[in-house]
Amino acid sequence: MAPSSTSSSDGGSTPARTNGPVGTPAHPAGEPTGSGTHPVDELLPPVKLFSTGLQHVAAMYAGVVAPPLIVGAGVGLSPAELALLISASLFTAGLATLLQTLGVWKIGARLPFVNGVSFAGVAPMIAIAKEHGPKDALPVIFGAVIVAGTLCFLAAPYFCKLIRFFPPVVQGTVITLIGVSLLPVAVNWARGGSPGAPGFGSMRAIGLAAVTLTAVVLCNRLLRGFWQQLSLLIGLAFGTLIAFPLGLTDFGAVQDAKVFALPSPFHFGAPVFDAAAIVSLCIVMVVSMTESTADMLALGKIVDREADEPTLAAGLRADGLATALSPVFNGFAASAFAQNIGLVALTKIRSRFVVAAGGGILVLLGLFPVLGSVVSVVPQPVLGGAGIVLFGTVAASGIRTLAEAGMESSSHTILVSVSLGVGIIPIAVPAFYDSFPEAVRTLMHSGISAGCVMAVLLNLLFHHVGAARRSRAGQGSGATVPTATPS
Repeated sequence: MAPSSTSSSDGGSTPARTNGPVGTPAHPAGEPTGSGTHPVDELLPPVKLFSTGLQHVAAMYAGVVAPPLIVGAGVGLSPAELALLISASLFTAGLATLLQTLGVWKIGARLPFVNGVSFAGVAPMIAIAKEHGPKDALPVIFGAVIVAGTLCFLAAPYFCKLIRFFPPVVQGTVITLIGVSLLPVAVNWARGGSPGAPGFGSMRAIGLAAVTLTAVVLCNRLLRGFWQQLSLLIGLAFGTLIAFPLGLTDFGAVQDAKVFALPSPFHFGAPVFDAAAIVSLCIVMVVSMTESTADMLALGKIVDREADEPTLAAGLRADGLATALSPVFNGFAASAFAQNIGLVALTKIRSRFVVAAGGGILVLLGLFPVLGSVVSVVPQPVLGGAGIVLFGTVAASGIRTLAEAGMESSSHTILVSVSLGVGIIPIAVPAFYDSFPEAVRTLMHSGISAGCVMAVLLNLLFHHVGAARRSRAGQGSGATVPTATPS
C-alpha cells in the first residue's frame, strides 16, 4: 500500500512517516536505541519487563473486571459463575493484548497497545439480558459478539482509510477527549468506586486517593531512571499499604479464589444468533473501532511511530479476531484501553514487549484466579488517585498535539471548540441522549466517539467539501488557496 499522507494545519498534506510492511521494524522516528532499534521494538531486561508489564495490568485491571461484574450480576450468575466470567475476561484480554503487541501475519498493530473488555457493550448486553431472561442471555450475547467481531475483522482494511480524515487538529481533539472522558472514572474510583459501595464519597476514601496521587507525583519528581518509571506501581503499593489499617482492603476474594482453573469453552452454552442482538452489538463494534482508531493514532504520536493505514488495519483486525474468539472462552468484545496510553506517556517506556508482558500476566491471572484476586485487593480510591495522573497525562498529550497543529486558523478554533463541547455532553449529562433512538444513544453515549465523529465531520466541512472548487477559484484570481488531500 502506498504511504499515507497527513493533512497539515492549513488543510494541505504532508507525507507521513511510515512503518514499512506490517511486522517489520520502523525507520527510527523518535530516539533510536544504541543498536538502531526503535524504542517500540526494544526488548528490555526480564526484571524491568515484568515490573513495567505489571504496572500496565494494575492500571487496567479494574476496567477489565467491571464489565463482567455488571453483566454477570445482570443475568443473575452465582458467585462461582461470576468468578469464572471474570477469569475468562482476564484470560481473553491477555490473549488480545498479546495479539496486538506481537502480531501474527497482518494482524496486530505491533505497538504498546493494550486490549481489554469493551465497556461500550455493557448497556446493550444488559438490555439483551432483560429481553431474553437470565438463563438464555449469555448464549445470545456471545453469538452477537462473534458476529460483531467477524464484521470488524472483515471491515478493518476499509475502516482504516479514515486516517485521511484525521489531520493533527482532529487527532489532538480526540486525544484530549480521551483523557477528559476518562477523568470522571478516576474521580468515581477516588470516591470509592460506585454510589452503592460502602463508604462511597467518605473523607477516608478521598483522603486515600489524595495520598496515592501525592505518592505518584513525589515518586515521579524525586526518583530517577528505572524507579521513576515505576512511580505509578510504587504509588499503588503505597496506597494499598495505607488502606490496610484503615479497613479499606478486602481479602475475601483471595480466600475464596481457586488456585488454578482452565477455561471451559462455551461454559454457559452454545452461542445463539439473534438478529436484534447482532445488530445492537455490531453498532457497538463500529463505535469501538472508531475509538480504537483514535487510540492508535494517539499512541502513535506518543511513541513517535505514526499509525499509518497498514498499522490501523492490523490493529483493527486484532480487535475483530480477539472479539470473535473471546466468546469461545466465555469472554466479551475486545477493545483498546486508553488509560494505558496515559501510562506509556507518563513512564516514557515505549516498548511493545512491556505491554506484551502485561498481556502474559493477564493470561496467568485468568488461569490462576488466586493471582487475579491478589491484584483485586487494591482499593478503588487508590486506583482513583493514580487514575487522575494517568488520564490527565492523556489529555495533556492531546493539548500538545493541538499546539503543534496550530490554532491560528478560525476553522481550527471552531472544530476544536464544537467537538470538545459535543464530546463533553455525555460526560457532563449522562442522561442527555436517553430519549434518542438506540443507535444514536450507542454512538453518542461515549464522549470519545461523539467528539471524534463531530471532529471528522467538521474537518470534512472545512478542509474537504468544496476544496477543489476553492482551489480553482484561487488559481483563477492568482491567489494561493490551501486545499486538503482529495478524499
